[in-house]
Amino acid sequence: MTSPVDPATSAASPTITPAVRGALTRYRIIAYIVGVMLLVLLFVAMPLKYLGDNPAAMNVVGPLHGFLYVVYLLGAFDLARRVRWSLGRMILVALAGTIPFLSFYAERKVTHELTQH
Repeated sequence: MTSPVDPATSAASPTITPAVRGALTRYRIIAYIVGVMLLVLLFVAMPLKYLGDNPAAMNVVGPLHGFLYVVYLLGAFDLARRVRWSLGRMILVALAGTIPFLSFYAERKVTHELTQH
């Protein structure tokens, strides 16, 4: 397997491989989408269902968020495999999609770690 960082570049500004760059881009996109969908689910759809007695938004947003979370898990797993994260690290990043606002934080931290070493 290839290293996620090109050894030909200096340690101050590494270049990640195209495969890692692609996985990181996919992860970043789905992390934002899942984060936004979770916020919509919690702050729009659920209040409409439980406070407004209108389950329509929940019936759409709930399953959509569930499907997108599975895509998020696949993206996180793909990135973890390419950069050789430990199982614990991969689980923490995967769980970030279940806590409001945490997927945004995890995405920034992962991106910074992989691009700013």
